[in-house]
Amino acid sequence: MASVVIVEDDYQIRELAVRALAGAGHVVWSEATGMAGLQSAIDNSPDVVVLDLGLPDVDGGDVLRMIRGVSQVPVIIATARDDDDEMVRLLDAGADEYVVKPYSGAELEARVRALLRRSAVVGPSNSLTVGAMTVDLRSRTVDLDGHAVVLNRKEFDLLAYLATRAGEVVSRQELYAEVWRQPYGGADKTIDVHVSWLRRKLGETAAEPRYLHTVRGVGIKLVDPS
Repeated sequence: MASVVIVEDDYQIRELAVRALAGAGHVVWSEATGMAGLQSAIDNSPDVVVLDLGLPDVDGGDVLRMIRGVSQVPVIIATARDDDDEMVRLLDAGADEYVVKPYSGAELEARVRALLRRSAVVGPSNSLTVGAMTVDLRSRTVDLDGHAVVLNRKEFDLLAYLATRAGEVVSRQELYAEVWRQPYGGADKTIDVHVSWLRRKLGETAAEPRYLHTVRGVGIKLVDPS
């Protein structure tokens, strides 16, 4: 069982979502405006937020940015805007998943369950260690050689996913599907750019990699330099 905040101004859709999630055993709070939803997310510390984009008081994208300013709670965007570019923008801005209206209660509940599985902590210490680098999944922090590494949201998501598969080559297709939530791939340079940013922050280069190794034509591998 999880706790969920639903932010949706359409009464019928909101009630459908509440019934579906509550019927599956989740604790549910619902709000009809963006600011009330933001306050509910702060006050109730839910496991998941389901956030509509077309809210009456403030755009859902702005609410997402405000949530990200105070919390790393997983967010599912619910939208009638079936626009790939818009979804990519929102995922890069901090959304974890999206569902396109009209959706069924069963589909929403399945996406909540899937997101909770992906967000589940790994290991009793909630951290992953590779060489001299520690990735803390709960606090979303990275320590390298005793120093904090400041990453943006997507950089952290990419590094954390690679850390869960340390020593294995992870394909680009898998990274698009699991990190960018784009099962059919994405822009050609998206992964290359993020890997380049990560390398810079980890103090390495493509010519002299330590942790991040590109396997040409296959994918990316995070390794213990020792």
